[in-house]
Amino acid sequence: QVQLIESGGGLVQAGGSLRLSCAASGRTFSRYTMGWFRQAPGKEREFVAAVSWSGTGTYYAYSVKGRFTISRDNAKNTVALQMNSLTPEDTAVYYCAAGAPSSYGSSWSTAYSYWGQGTQVTVSS
Repeated sequence: QVQLIESGGGLVQAGGSLRLSCAASGRTFSRYTMGWFRQAPGKEREFVAAVSWSGTGTYYAYSVKGRFTISRDNAKNTVALQMNSLTPEDTAVYYCAAGAPSSYGSSWSTAYSYWGQGTQVTVSS
């Protein structure tokens, strides 16, 4: 079992930056692929980024590539999402998720077993 708690969301102007953090409980954190998803009002939840259990592998949705960076610290049981050059289209609730090592490479939310409650990110124009 893994419990996930996100933080760092808020209101930012277009072009600004935010850093989201996700704190995980459990001693097996380093075994999980970690991902970030987001859901805007009236839209389906979509994949944003993921990092492999070791932290050496990352991949991103096309819409955020080059602007967002995912990272993890297995010693601290945390995963972060640095978001730069934000646009109003990035406005959404952002969710942290944990999945099996085999989840790495998948952008499907069903590949992830554990989810946080989400944190709101609002980008004003």
